[in-house]
Amino acid sequence: MSDTSRMASVAALLGDPARANILNALMDGRALTAKELAYAAHVSAPTASGHLARLTDASLLAVERQGRHRYFRLASPLVGQMLESVMAVAGPAPRRTAWRGGDALRTARTCYDHLAGRLGVRLADSLTLGGHVTLSSDGGEVTDQGHAFLADFGAEPAAGKRVFCRPCLDWSERRPHIAGRLGAALAARCLQLGWIARQRDSRAVSITTAGTRGLAERFGIDLSE
Repeated sequence: MSDTSRMASVAALLGDPARANILNALMDGRALTAKELAYAAHVSAPTASGHLARLTDASLLAVERQGRHRYFRLASPLVGQMLESVMAVAGPAPRRTAWRGGDALRTARTCYDHLAGRLGVRLADSLTLGGHVTLSSDGGEVTDQGHAFLADFGAEPAAGKRVFCRPCLDWSERRPHIAGRLGAALAARCLQLGWIARQRDSRAVSITTAGTRGLAERFGIDLSE
């Protein structure tokens, strides 16, 4: 199959609303059951099973088995990056249309395993303006000053084969937030510190009182502005 044929095949899979809902439900990095994904897609269990099989065969989803249960998750961070990029191209919902997730999703959410929304973009701005990170159109790196800053914060990325740092175009802000191992480390540290908390059945995350204070002191971020 040619590159263009593979691209057309993936695009066709994304073009179905039920499959799009399934993929969107998994963009926070969780693994969900077929029953949970059927509910997210607003389809019956047999219909969801067919969609999940097609998405798995196309290597967009991976399956984990625990006993008699099967859990589905995005196959890789690249799938999450693709979905976020498609959302950015498609644009935010028109003002006249009710947008599922509301302002909470725009303010702070997860994009696979890193932070997005206003919070994710402001983190990227803070790190670049502070001279800790440099971002280009296709990658990024941490400066010597940045390594010391991240180590002090407790978010120095672990070694691994995954891309270390890259910009990810934020679909609601239309500006980049930070993805890759660095983005994942920043999100994990904010969760560990209790600065953010996951919201049930949503990619949105809440910024706690401790987070409001910590983000202002450490990164100069005030989302009330």
